[in-house]
Amino acid sequence: MTLSDDLNFAEQGGEFDQATPASPVVFGIAFTPKIIGILVGVAGLAAAGYIVLNLLMPAWESYQQQQAKSTELQAQIEQKKANIKQIDKVKDELAQAKQQKVQVLSLFANQKTLDTLLLDLNRLVESGNTPTSINAVRAKLKKFVPISQKPEPITDGSLGLLVDGKLQRSSINAEITATYEQTQSIIRNIERLQPLLIVKDYQATLAPVESRSPLDKTPMQVGPAAINTSFQLQVLMPLSPEEIAAAAKAAPKK
Repeated sequence: MTLSDDLNFAEQGGEFDQATPASPVVFGIAFTPKIIGILVGVAGLAAAGYIVLNLLMPAWESYQQQQAKSTELQAQIEQKKANIKQIDKVKDELAQAKQQKVQVLSLFANQKTLDTLLLDLNRLVESGNTPTSINAVRAKLKKFVPISQKPEPITDGSLGLLVDGKLQRSSINAEITATYEQTQSIIRNIERLQPLLIVKDYQATLAPVESRSPLDKTPMQVGPAAINTSFQLQVLMPLSPEEIAAAAKAAPKK
């Protein structure tokens, strides 16, 4: 090879170095810094998407589920609080109802008041008497006869359908002798007695003038005239739960 050939080879070698690209080429694509940067950015986006899909989304869904569960539990707690308040309200209403029941039942008679009714009525009649002249009319109880030996359940609707099968009554025929003013006072006092009493079949007639002594052959009326007053007392008493059940079975079917 001559010197000129060497020079030509050197010149050709320079052209080879000039044609060789500075960036790597893959599938005919030169990876310049710009393209490499784009690829790195795309890879970063892909990695971020992968993290979002595989890590963040399940965590977010789990958070949403826990949040919904927490909301549901809180709603249950609030409901239970409301139920507790409702229970307390019902308990208060029940206590008030029981108290009212006791108050209402206290208006009715019982076996004890029925047993002492004769003494109470006689005391009311005698309380109208005051020491006066010998010719004054003295109030007295002339008759006290129970119609039945034991109280009977009310089932005839005479006091209202709501009362049927819940109350019982004991009826007593009574008669008193007193002046008109004394009779008024006695009837008012009977109405003031603690047990609930009903006065029925009230009848009044003038009483004959009574002799004050065996020697008084022609008694004369001095002062207000005496009145014979007859009436029926109905003593009302509540039935026990067992008696209510028995009365319901015995009542005629409508």
